[in-house]
Amino acid sequence: MAENADKTKAEPEAEITAAEVVTPSLKPGEPFEVAVLALQNTTLFPETVVPLSVGRPRSVAAVEAALGTEEKLLGCITVRPEITLGTQDAKAADLYEVGTLAMIKRMERLGDTVHIIAQGTDRIKVISWKQEEPYLRAVVQMLPAVQTKDTEEVEATKRNVQSMVQQALALLPGIPPEVRVAILGSVEPVRLAYFLGSILNLGVEQEQKMLEADSADELLRLAHGYLARELEIIQLRSKIATEAQSEMDKAQRDYVLRQQMKAIQKELGEDESGEQAEAEMLRERLAKADLPDEVRTEAERELKRLEKLPAAAPDYHVIRTYLEYVLELPWRKSSEDKLDLNEARKILDEDHYGLEDVKERILEFLAVIKLRPDTKSPILCFVGPPGVGKTSLGRSIARALGRQFERMSLGGMRDEAELRGHRRTYIGSMPGRIIQSLRRAGVNNPVLMLDEIDKLGNDYRGDPSSALLEILDPQQNNSFRDHYLDLPFDLSRVFFIATANQLGPIPAPLRDRMEVISIPGYSDMEKLQIAKRYLIPRQTEENGLKPGQLTITDAAVELIATRYTREAGVRQIERTIGSIARKVALKIAQGEAETVNVDAADIHDYLGAPRFYPEQARKELPAGVATGMAWTEMGGEVLFIEATLLPGGRGLTITGQLGEVMQESARAAQSYLWSHANEFGINPDMFKDYGVHLHVPAGAIPKDGPSAGVTITAALASLYTGRRVRPDTAMTGEITLSGLVFPVGGLKEKILAAHRAGIRRILLPARNEADIEDLPDDARKELQIVFVARISEVIDAALEVLVANPPPPLPSGSPRDAASRQTEPTMEPIAVRQA
Repeated sequence: MAENADKTKAEPEAEITAAEVVTPSLKPGEPFEVAVLALQNTTLFPETVVPLSVGRPRSVAAVEAALGTEEKLLGCITVRPEITLGTQDAKAADLYEVGTLAMIKRMERLGDTVHIIAQGTDRIKVISWKQEEPYLRAVVQMLPAVQTKDTEEVEATKRNVQSMVQQALALLPGIPPEVRVAILGSVEPVRLAYFLGSILNLGVEQEQKMLEADSADELLRLAHGYLARELEIIQLRSKIATEAQSEMDKAQRDYVLRQQMKAIQKELGEDESGEQAEAEMLRERLAKADLPDEVRTEAERELKRLEKLPAAAPDYHVIRTYLEYVLELPWRKSSEDKLDLNEARKILDEDHYGLEDVKERILEFLAVIKLRPDTKSPILCFVGPPGVGKTSLGRSIARALGRQFERMSLGGMRDEAELRGHRRTYIGSMPGRIIQSLRRAGVNNPVLMLDEIDKLGNDYRGDPSSALLEILDPQQNNSFRDHYLDLPFDLSRVFFIATANQLGPIPAPLRDRMEVISIPGYSDMEKLQIAKRYLIPRQTEENGLKPGQLTITDAAVELIATRYTREAGVRQIERTIGSIARKVALKIAQGEAETVNVDAADIHDYLGAPRFYPEQARKELPAGVATGMAWTEMGGEVLFIEATLLPGGRGLTITGQLGEVMQESARAAQSYLWSHANEFGINPDMFKDYGVHLHVPAGAIPKDGPSAGVTITAALASLYTGRRVRPDTAMTGEITLSGLVFPVGGLKEKILAAHRAGIRRILLPARNEADIEDLPDDARKELQIVFVARISEVIDAALEVLVANPPPPLPSGSPRDAASRQTEPTMEPIAVRQA
């Protein structure tokens, strides 16, 4: 089988001398026999000379048969491109029908391979095949010469072809001069087309189409189309090579200039090899870093400045530190989220008891990420008293998501530059804590906790809460610019979690940017479960005890929660359990015991006398005393509001360190009762002849808020009517001068505090009915909750029917006197609900 044209030169073994092409004395259409050489991946055109390498035995036999004739003629026909020969010889059916009759001009033998130079003479067509062994032999006929149909079209096409050839030659300077002369000096269009077909790598199908073309018009059109495509490829290759060369030239130029600069510095005694190595290291890191285009441009500009500065320059270390921050930040590096919702739920349940609202919100976020991976991270704000697990919940969320966790405390922060960073014009400037946290995390999608956001301060240096407006705004934080970096960083993928004890100190615009999730205090039952599941095992391990060496009964835990701690969370409970665990560890280390069981009776030996005596429900309340409920940062508290008449006194005296809002509630309660004295059987002269002293115990603790309005009203009504308030009832709610009861907040903490104090009947505003759904089931089952909408309903529900201490007699003619109210039943329109 003949291979592609082989241009390797060798000494000729035999040479056929012929001054010019000898065309056989045959007429077109007249059949004759000729040996056939199968060509693979190449086509021989008439009037062209090509070298061929022949190595297969059948092909060598065909060449030798042709050399044995006087004319030295050989039929060269191409194998169809879809035929894969491998080690097999070509069959007659594998070849095209049209080929070229060639004269062997020279032959040389190198081992088993024969190299020949063949010159195409005429086109031939196979009529029939005579044999396949020992070589291919066929009956062929010469095809008519290619004719010209439209001389002008052919001439125009030829000139276009020559023009494109000139363009191609300009882009290929390595073409030999004789080839340029042969192409540009060609007058015959057919010969030009065949020559182009032989030197261009067009492929077998395109070359065969040109060979089978019967007219010069068709042949030139094919050559023009193929040449145009090749010219586009050559131009594109030239463009790519030029760009690559220019890049190489620039790199070489930079290298030479740097070497020269090093030599100059060395001659001047300024050779700082350490600084140069550092610059090269930064350049290598910059080349490998995955940076946004704007960041890379700025970093390269700063690096060029660094290379021009001596190490002693003040800006040298500033720029170096800046570049290190830029290269270490995770501009495009993210951690992969865990999207297994069941696993996330399992992790959240392992770390925290209860808190179903928070867990549900995290699972919702995971579900959204699973459906839409490019969604923005939420911005949550956990609000609750200390010790309820806000910070540890953030760690648990990060573990459930499979993300890095970073915590940043905002308590006491007064300078907004701590968040945004300082500009590089200042000595010792550095990025803000947001960027520093991302640098430590190493990814651009960590869980970032902003702890104690309600304790931010502000002064002449700025307001940090205002800086947080951009950081926590999903529409703005995708291009957050730190003052130090002055480059846009995308914070939209950061999962921000803020924590606060109160919502009040947080500015309204900042509060509006966060999804607030309230985490109320724990009930006694919840504290017991948390201690059993988490606190006792953890303190056992931290104090060197083995599982089973320390057991604390449920009664002991309940005693610790009520008499040795006072909090909504469980932090003090854990600290107290740790104290017991240390004392047990001492006993075991001294060999006094191997296992210790701590019961309620043993708590006094380990912890001493109880520290707290929480308010308990009083068995009997005198007239003028009512039980209220209050919310504090530590959870809820029960407080007693006491009132007494002052004969000969004037006005209302208020003590107990009450705030302005609470004092206004007291005045509103007195004014309402005064204006409706006859309705409630109160002598109006009592408001003139008697002063009232209103006191709330625990005077060292400031108290404020409108929710005590209902309790103050009940206490004053009890004082003026002589009817005592029911001792099993606690109440809360805001009042108005028109006699309405408005809803209040913090109900869960308040109700749990009343439940702990032994109170089993609660008066609540009617519009707070939906809020009791958050109550634990164990507390809700033991409480009777009464919903009231007006002050008259409060008085009838809270005060006993019988008069304990009758007030002074009423003026005659009162619509409702004291005697009539002694026998009247409780008013009907009171909505009572057994929780």
